[in-house]
Amino acid sequence: MEKLVFPKDFVWGTATASYQVEGAAREGGRGECIWDVFARKPGAVNAGENGDVACDQYHRYEEDVALMAELGFNSYRFSIAWPRIIPTGSGKVNPEGVAYYRKLCDELHKHNIKACATLYHWDLPQVLEEKGGWADRGVLDAFEEYVKVCYETLGDVIDTWITINEPFCVAYLGYLWGVHAPGQRDLNKALAAVHHINMAHGIAVREYRKTKLKAPIGITYNPATPRPATSSAADARAADISRAFNTEVFMFPALGKGYPELVTKDLNLSFPVQSGDMQLIAQPIDFIGVNYYTEHAVAADEKAQFKTTNKPSWETTTAMGWPIVPGGLERQLLWINEVSNGIPIYITENGCAYDDVVAPDGRVHDKERIKYLHQHLAVCADVIKKGVPLKGYFVWSLMDNFEWAFGYGRRFGIIHIDFKTQKRTVKDSAYFLRDTIAGYGEL
Repeated sequence: MEKLVFPKDFVWGTATASYQVEGAAREGGRGECIWDVFARKPGAVNAGENGDVACDQYHRYEEDVALMAELGFNSYRFSIAWPRIIPTGSGKVNPEGVAYYRKLCDELHKHNIKACATLYHWDLPQVLEEKGGWADRGVLDAFEEYVKVCYETLGDVIDTWITINEPFCVAYLGYLWGVHAPGQRDLNKALAAVHHINMAHGIAVREYRKTKLKAPIGITYNPATPRPATSSAADARAADISRAFNTEVFMFPALGKGYPELVTKDLNLSFPVQSGDMQLIAQPIDFIGVNYYTEHAVAADEKAQFKTTNKPSWETTTAMGWPIVPGGLERQLLWINEVSNGIPIYITENGCAYDDVVAPDGRVHDKERIKYLHQHLAVCADVIKKGVPLKGYFVWSLMDNFEWAFGYGRRFGIIHIDFKTQKRTVKDSAYFLRDTIAGYGEL
């Protein structure tokens, strides 16, 4: 098979999120977040599990950074926990929280690994949710205060900034379908959350530009760009509507294109836009982050709430039940490049869950993951040749972790975690990525 070849300056990274890996939920002055509360709701999370300990990275970050360095990664995408920085959402800053992230960044830099920080990866301080959370415009004042503190206290040690991770999940999984924290099911609240998350992104970029810091700043989406189930005009339109509702309502305002008419007119949905909001959202960004796992086929369905429905797929699936569709990544990257007029793109998450076990030889032979990663990296190499400004790739995830509502029942890591002992075991897929980074990415 053709060897994977990438530009010399290509960024190779791993990714995690604070609630999924840090643990130390009641240490270091950290306040309570919405996932702490959501995880305590009966039936909300598999087996009643939570992120209280997770991968204990708060205490083991030195070991984890050393493993990244051994594998050849040159960037680590992590998220800053808002309740570690400002435990009550706004007001007093927690110096222990700031110190933790500075120590993490210093350790990364010691190993020549760049620090890529996500400002918001879903751990909203619970006190703000009790005031209405992302469905309430008042959250934006607290968010502005929080990002200013991050820039002031961490700006000199962060090499790349990401404003929000997956606004889709924040708004829809949290406020529309209720499968993520805070577990609400209210369309109007979800639409308000869409707009306020978009505004939070704009605020984060606006305030960043005021600091004169030089590191690039962007946003990470998990774009849904489904294919039509058939060649019918109705299904083609259904795919457009699905993409508009799931992706364009977040991406297009940030690109200065406003909310798509397929949502505002065809679906007759409205967002609580006030004067000046759209200009605020459309702050110029330095890159777009893309989290890609799968692609679905959709068909028209006038009886469905949003006029579309996912149809069964033929592809092999991962442990998440997600079809493996490398071609979907190519379609997505080409589309994003077209609509964004060539803004640099990073794959900020890509990976798969399998039921990995440590074999009698003490190794984890995750061959399915290696195949998955090779297929998707081959797409990345190919689209670069086609002119897509793809600048880097972050595998999800550095290690097995708390997979939100699935608890610890889904393993995405390239490093296996024994959650009873916290023992780290490097999987074969990590060695495959090590070879790919070094220029020997062959199957």
